[in-house]
Amino acid sequence: MKSVFVTVGTTSFDDLIATICSPAALQVLQSRGYEKLVLQVGRGALPPSLSGTALAVEAFRYKESLAEDLGRADLVVSHAGAGSCLEALGKEKPLVVVINEKLMNNHQLELAKQLHRDGHVFCCNCSTLVETLQSMDLSTLKPFPPGQPEKFALFLDKVVGFQ
Repeated sequence: MKSVFVTVGTTSFDDLIATICSPAALQVLQSRGYEKLVLQVGRGALPPSLSGTALAVEAFRYKESLAEDLGRADLVVSHAGAGSCLEALGKEKPLVVVINEKLMNNHQLELAKQLHRDGHVFCCNCSTLVETLQSMDLSTLKPFPPGQPEKFALFLDKVVGFQ
């Protein structure tokens, strides 16, 4: 069953949940062959009943780990939090990053734009999410290179004078 996993992290992003649950977004997801929508809503409002859609929908606030949900997803739609983005990219999942334009001094915007420029994600805001879902070509996304903690360790050793 092709599924979409949506995450807002530990805060709330009701606009993203409302947009992805809109009839237009649900229609696009269904037309692209998705059959299930899993929503992690954080502190935000739980979505209204979506019984009129052919998609199976489930929602929850928090879990100890999102690894299982990410692992099962065929597409991830996420807020622009670094942890959420990097975890999805680390699992090699196609990712649509949605900018929360209501955040002041939005540092998340910088990360999302850079990941988009580098070809790893699609980036949009709530007003362009449906269009992005409709036009995205997942085959154009570039894999995100795995972390190299040994390089950081060598750098840290050099900084503190161990080398």
